Amino acid sequence: MPLINRKIFADLTKRIINWRNFVQNQIHQIAIPEYALFSGFAIITGAVVGLFTVLFHFAIDLITKFFFDYSFNHLLFIGSGIVILIPIVGMLIQSIMTSIDPHTAKQRGVYDVIKAVALRKGYISLKTTIFHFIAPAICIGSGGTVGPEGPAAQIGGGIASALGGLFGLSSQRRRMFTAAGAGAAIAAVFNSPLGGVFFALEIILLNDFHTPTFSALILASVTSSAISRIFLGNQPAFQFVSVSAGSYERFYLFIILGIIAGIVSIAYVKYSISLELYFKKKILNRYPKWLVMSGVGLIVGLSGYYNSDVFGIGYKAIDQILANQLTWEVVLMLLGFKFLLVPLILHSGGFGGLFAPTLFIGACLGYVFAIFMNSYFGMNLNPTIYVLVSMGAVLGGINSIPISAIMIILEMTKDYSFILPLMLAVIISTTIVQLVLKGSVHEKHLEQEGYQISSGREANILKSISVQDVMSSDITLFPEQTPLTELISKLMESPHTTFFTVDKNGKLSGMITESELRPLISEYENLRGMIVASDIAKKDITFVYPSENLDDVLNKFERKNVEEFPVVSESDATTILGTISRQ
Repeated sequence: MPLINRKIFADLTKRIINWRNFVQNQIHQIAIPEYALFSGFAIITGAVVGLFTVLFHFAIDLITKFFFDYSFNHLLFIGSGIVILIPIVGMLIQSIMTSIDPHTAKQRGVYDVIKAVALRKGYISLKTTIFHFIAPAICIGSGGTVGPEGPAAQIGGGIASALGGLFGLSSQRRRMFTAAGAGAAIAAVFNSPLGGVFFALEIILLNDFHTPTFSALILASVTSSAISRIFLGNQPAFQFVSVSAGSYERFYLFIILGIIAGIVSIAYVKYSISLELYFKKKILNRYPKWLVMSGVGLIVGLSGYYNSDVFGIGYKAIDQILANQLTWEVVLMLLGFKFLLVPLILHSGGFGGLFAPTLFIGACLGYVFAIFMNSYFGMNLNPTIYVLVSMGAVLGGINSIPISAIMIILEMTKDYSFILPLMLAVIISTTIVQLVLKGSVHEKHLEQEGYQISSGREANILKSISVQDVMSSDITLFPEQTPLTELISKLMESPHTTFFTVDKNGKLSGMITESELRPLISEYENLRGMIVASDIAKKDITFVYPSENLDDVLNKFERKNVEEFPVVSESDATTILGTISRQ
C-alpha cells in the first residue's frame, strides 16, 4: 500500500479507536445499573444480528434469482442443461475466494464459533464475518444443497463479537455474547427464539449453563426473532394440514422411527467424518482445489438436472412431502442425494450449514417409513405426522441437540399437537447417537482437526483476603511512544491480556487490552510506523489498592468488564505496584 494511503488508513484507525474509547467512557460514566446495561446490550445484539440475518436471507434470494432466473433466461440457447453449469460456477467462485484468503476460509460455520467461544475468548474478526456472509450465499444461491444456519450462526457470533469490542466488554462477557449472537441468528433463521437459546447452550457453549448467560441468550434470541418476523413474516416455515398423533397404542411406531433416525444419524456422521479424512489425505493434496470443487459442482448439477429439488435449502420439497405430492421413489432418491451431496460440498471446500439438510433427510425418512408401514403391514398411517417427527429426530441425532431440535420443529410449524411423539423420537435418536459416537458431528469434526473442547464452568474464586496477598508483580509497562511493532511482539510473547502505558516520568497513564490490539494485527503492514501506544491506550483506568478486599474487587470487575486491574500505591494512584486479574 502506498505511503499516502497508509497514512490515511492509520489516521482512520486512530479515529475509530478514539471513537470506540469515547463510547466506552460514556457508558462507564453514565450511572446505569449493571443489569440494565447487560440487558440493553443483549437487546442491541439481538436487533443487529436479526437485521444482518435478514440481509443474509435476502442475499441468498438475490443470488438464487440471478443464477436460476436471470442467467437461465439469458442463456436459453444452451438449453435446460444450463442448470448443470450453475453449481460448477458457484463452486469455482468459492474456490477463488478460498485461494485469495485460505486462512479466513478455514474459519467456517458453527465449528469456528465453538472454537472462538472456547479458545479465543469470543473473538471473531470482522473479515471472517464478511467472508462467511458472502461465500455461503453464493454456494446456496448457485444450487448448493446446504443450509444457511451454520453461516448465519457465524455471522451472528461475529457481529456480537464486534459489538463486544466496540462497547469494551471483558473477555468473559464477550464470550457469552458471541454465543448469544450465534443463538440469535438461529432464532432469526428458523423464527424460533427458544430454538436459538438452546442451540447456543447445547452446541456453542457445550451445555455450560450460567444464569447470566441464559438471560443474554433469551433477550438476544427473542429480539432477533422479532426483527426477522417484521421483515420476513410470522407464518410457519412449513405448510401442512394439522394432524393427530394417533392413539397411544401406536406410539411404538415413533419409538421404531426414533431408532431408525438414530441409525441414519450415526451413518451420516461416520460418512461425513470419513469423507473429510479422505478429502484431506487423498484428494485436496493431490489435485487443485478449483478442480475438486468444480467436480463436486458437476455432480450437484447433474443431480439437480435429474431432480431440481436437490438444489438449495430444500424447504419447498419438504412442503411437497408434507402434502403427499411426491411418490415414495422420488422421496427416497432425494434422501440419497441429500445424504451423499452435503458432505461432498462441505468437505471439498463449499460453504454452508447442516441444519436444513438434516431436516430434509428427516422429512424424507419419515415419509418413506410411513409409506413402507402402509404398504407392507397394511396400516393406514398419515405420513405427515411421521415426516414432522422424523425431521426433529434426525436434526437432533446428527447435531446432538435434543432440546433445540424439539423447540425448532415446534416453533417452525407452530403446531404442538405432536409434541409427545416428537420428544420420544428425538430423545431416542440422540441417545443412540451419544451411546455409539459419544459426541455430535461438530465435536467429531473438531476432534479430527486436533481440538479437544469440553464443557466446564470457569471458576473465579475470590475469598475475603486483601489484594496485596494475591496481586502479581509481573507487569508489562510500555512508554507512551512505544511503536505498534513492539506492542504486537510483546502481545505474542506475554501471558497477559492487559498492558499499561507510562509517561516519561514512569507514571501510569493508560491501559491497552488484547481485544483492542488484536484487530490491528491484520492491518500491521498498513499501520506500522504510524501508531504508538498512546494512540491505542485508554485514559480512563480503574485501579485498586493493596488494602482492598477481594469482594470489592469482584464488584469492580463486574462493573467495568475488564480482565485485569492495576494495583497502585495508596499514596499515589499513578505509581503502579502490580496487577490483579479476574482469573
